[in-house]
Amino acid sequence: MSDFGGMEDLLQDFLQEAHDLLSDVDNKLVELEKCPDDRGLLNDIFRGFHTVKGGAGFLNAGELVTLCHLTENLFDRLRNGELELTPELMDVIMAATQGVRDMFNELGQLVQPRPADPAVVAALQGVLDAGVVPPPVVAPVSPVAAAPAVAATGEPDWGALHAAVTGQAAAEPVAKVEVMVKREMAAASVAAVPATDKAAPSPFGRRSVDRPGGQPSSARRSEERGRENTIRVDTSRLDQVLNLSGEIGLTKNRLTSLRADILAGKSDSETLHALDQAVSQLDLLVSDLQNSVMKTRMQPIGRLFQKYPRIARDLARQLGKDVELVLAGEETEVDKTMIEDLADPLIHLIRNAVDHGVEMPDERAAAGKAAKSLVRLEARQEGDHIVLIIADDGKGMSAERIRAKAVDKGLISEEEANTLDERQSLNLIFLPGFSTKTQISDVSGRGVGMDVVKTNIQKLNGSIEIRSEPGKGSVFIISLPLTLAILPVLLVLLGDQPFALPLSLVREILPIEHQRIQEVGGKETLVVRGEVLPVISLARLLGWPMEKVPEYGVFMQTAERSFILGVDSFAGRDDAVIKSLEDFRPKGVAGVTTLSNGQIVLILDMKELLADIGHHADVVGGMRNLEFL
Repeated sequence: MSDFGGMEDLLQDFLQEAHDLLSDVDNKLVELEKCPDDRGLLNDIFRGFHTVKGGAGFLNAGELVTLCHLTENLFDRLRNGELELTPELMDVIMAATQGVRDMFNELGQLVQPRPADPAVVAALQGVLDAGVVPPPVVAPVSPVAAAPAVAATGEPDWGALHAAVTGQAAAEPVAKVEVMVKREMAAASVAAVPATDKAAPSPFGRRSVDRPGGQPSSARRSEERGRENTIRVDTSRLDQVLNLSGEIGLTKNRLTSLRADILAGKSDSETLHALDQAVSQLDLLVSDLQNSVMKTRMQPIGRLFQKYPRIARDLARQLGKDVELVLAGEETEVDKTMIEDLADPLIHLIRNAVDHGVEMPDERAAAGKAAKSLVRLEARQEGDHIVLIIADDGKGMSAERIRAKAVDKGLISEEEANTLDERQSLNLIFLPGFSTKTQISDVSGRGVGMDVVKTNIQKLNGSIEIRSEPGKGSVFIISLPLTLAILPVLLVLLGDQPFALPLSLVREILPIEHQRIQEVGGKETLVVRGEVLPVISLARLLGWPMEKVPEYGVFMQTAERSFILGVDSFAGRDDAVIKSLEDFRPKGVAGVTTLSNGQIVLILDMKELLADIGHHADVVGGMRNLEFL
């Protein structure tokens, strides 16, 4: 039952605006830490909390009003010069903003938020009353990070686990407790994956937003559903769509009139010329309308970037590092759905740069570097692609060390390691389970972050490239299509059946001269400009009968491998409007599109089709493909 009695729509509007406002406050807090006497920043942050407090008061969210009021009073003292901004006071402020965000999550569940963390409230009140920041309150150990209790039999002690997870004594039968704890542990394992709005732990800890009988992530799921179903569009773009729609309507009327004339027997050259002009006009207008509608999906990537300065600041402070996140290209526009899917990869790369990339201050001093590390997050458009760059000036990565670590973890053999060049060696960090950390922490060491990055980028039909120089730093370059709604494709034929291949993977089209095909290890290969490439028949990948030997090859290159895809013929290039298959999606099919003649064509997902070839498919490249193909 909702606590808001018919004000749910108003609540969602408040949450959307308040989330953006709080993200802006977070960025201004990071800037304020560099310029503590900037009265403009102090005033902006004060107004931000005041605005949130006003909206919360209208919704009768008393606990949120209380927390915002205390923080607002604190900034009033700061801007009047009655208090001095210290790192300890900034920790209190950051903890308060996180408390506000937690309350937003509870409001997203349509329930009134509970009181803020008493430690945060006491710290705020102590500063306001005495002007002194109390000692940091040690955060309680998270049960997610705690090791499972194990009984003498080797089985988990379900009673102890239940007590650790719920904070209650196990008063129920063991069988029932086991079910409950398994459910809790499953939820905890999901929650352990870094979320897009998750900041590093502060000295004041963080309240849980779970409510009795509720699901921990329901607020976030609700928030994500809201982001997926709503979009902010500049009214000028909507005006353009409306104008084009009106012109298309006029052209339609003209075509209707011409059709009536032709049906009445009027077929002189003037009528036919007018028909040709009207069809050409309609074609131009529909193309413009399509482009305008696509632009309504485009959003400045700065709305995503604004989350990260706070995250980088908190993590750096937790690790004892001095790091500044520099943003560039925030005005670059990206497809709305793509922005949402980029959140996790970018947060992993930024956390990786702060944790793994940059050195501790004493190490930087010993290497002759500035004490402050710079991490750069940049976006720019290059042709029909968006390029994202995450660069740091840290210690860089050694290809030799990465190879040795992968061998040590059993991810590849020594023979495989010896065949890898520098680029392939750096790509080993994307393997599931790979980590250079010797100890697992709450920040890294489990070997899941970079695997998530690569998987999510590939889902967006993008690629990621690594450049690194030991002692100088590392650069991660992500290339993405401008939009996911329209995909340039190459149409290939198996017999008379066309299939669509993403054009971004196609490097060259060449005839297959059968006398040039050589067998290596029982597999067909072809030498292209000195590079030995495996030849894979598309019919074989799809499980179709091989009626004839492929006459043409498509030189395809993914982030991990290069190969020749054997096909019968080609039907040209097209810009495919992708239709997803939500209810039924065969393996290896990314979606469908419709040709101009009305024929439905499958768009192939090459990663899925190649996945069955060998379990080491993510490692192979060039000559190493032969072992698994």
